[in-house]
Amino acid sequence: MAMKKNLNQQKPGVLKESVKNAFDQLQKELDVNFRNPALLYQAFTHSSYVNEHRRKKFTDNERLEFLGDAVLELSVSHYLYMKYPDMSEGELTKLRASIVCEPSLVLFANELNFGKYILLGKGEELTGGRTRPALLADVFESFIGALYLDQGLEPVVSFLEVILFPKVEIGAFSHVMDYKSQLQEIVQQKNSGALSYEIIDEKGPAHSRIFVTRVTLADKELGVGNGRSKKEAEQQAAQLAIRKLQEAMED
Repeated sequence: MAMKKNLNQQKPGVLKESVKNAFDQLQKELDVNFRNPALLYQAFTHSSYVNEHRRKKFTDNERLEFLGDAVLELSVSHYLYMKYPDMSEGELTKLRASIVCEPSLVLFANELNFGKYILLGKGEELTGGRTRPALLADVFESFIGALYLDQGLEPVVSFLEVILFPKVEIGAFSHVMDYKSQLQEIVQQKNSGALSYEIIDEKGPAHSRIFVTRVTLADKELGVGNGRSKKEAEQQAAQLAIRKLQEAMED
């Protein structure tokens, strides 16, 4: 309790009113309301800004980044664990790694326009720091850390349910997942019979072919997928089949 009290009593350097207004607007856009705005400001404060404003006693976002990284991994891990009950540990780890890696975090940060809110030193600004991938990824993690300290885990999860989890739902990270293997495991566990994949259609010109593949189990269609290769079409068909089987189990 003492540590939380100290955090809430934190006194940041004095920001310009225009900067504070910008952060107020950001909170409206994100539909979050920080109880302690100092944490939000800190999440977007780069070390280069602190170095140029030492007398004003600003604090950079590096510690928040450390915390946010752990909170993000926990939140994503819990979501994947519940979402994919038939996925192995190795597959879960691989999928999580693709979600919390730097390119993905940069994507999230850019969609939220986090770059324009970062407090940078003049030198870092002139060398393109505002669009530097590593810096944007760090800011996203710092924001997660700040939100966790300010309000706890539940608001973090609510935020990710809007920003991150829907991308997993639509298969944005499916390139790292082997849906055919997952489907095979599900079928084997239930001794339901043999899976069969077949191409039922080919569309488009020769240089841009689209394959349509159907996966069946005991002559019953489970899913139909499309792809620019036979393998891609089979993976999509298997993904849809898994979803269909999971929905059947929930009913």
